[in-house]
Amino acid sequence: MAVVNVLIVRAPGTNCALETAAAWERVAAKVTTVHLDELKRCPEMWTGAQVLTIPGGFAFGDDISAGKILAVDLSLFFGEALRAFVSRGNLVLGICNGFQVLLKAGLIPGEPLGSSSVTLTMNESGRYEDRWVHVAPGGASCPFLDDQPMYLPVAHAEGRVAVADEKSIESLEAGGRIALRYVDQRGAIGAYPVNPNGSVGSIAGLMDETGRVLGLMPHPERHAHFTHHPCWTRLRSDREPDGLRLFRNAMTYFK
Repeated sequence: MAVVNVLIVRAPGTNCALETAAAWERVAAKVTTVHLDELKRCPEMWTGAQVLTIPGGFAFGDDISAGKILAVDLSLFFGEALRAFVSRGNLVLGICNGFQVLLKAGLIPGEPLGSSSVTLTMNESGRYEDRWVHVAPGGASCPFLDDQPMYLPVAHAEGRVAVADEKSIESLEAGGRIALRYVDQRGAIGAYPVNPNGSVGSIAGLMDETGRVLGLMPHPERHAHFTHHPCWTRLRSDREPDGLRLFRNAMTYFK
């Protein structure tokens, strides 16, 4: 397999860059982690990258709203470069805070900045949710995903997908933008805590029209080794962790 270059962009408050880099490295990607300010000074760092990743954390302290400041920065400084990056067939992954960034930057589900009918807001429970959840693919094709469910941890306070009206959720459905849904162990949609934040349609992840830009609230990098599983002592150590599979799927895309 040819070398796949992954560019991880972090900002003040990002706290999952190291774990995300480790997950990519476990599937033999070549990883470069860069601070947003450094990327502004050296925009040529885009050159040669095939996957852009915005990891989880609290970029800029989640001031204003989660991911908003980084989203505006990316749009203002790299809007054209981001669109060109995706149009060349490359991949973009946003995890948790990164999902919030991609959504508020308009990259997913694919609407102009400031005009989206979809947002991520406070959990319905009114508190930070830190638990393991089951998620299942939404059906549309996405290089990061296969047809198997995943068991992954969530850790967020603003992870509830909310839409402007009924037409908005219908548009997401019809456009194949729903990448992942929260489900129970049998694969059925359910209420809290199966759906940990109250997301409309049990949405756990969204993607753009190409399927190459994915944002999800669960943390795949936190299930990239078999010992990450809460019941790891009962599992076979040769079973590939669910989260790692997402990163490996992306690598396979570039074969």
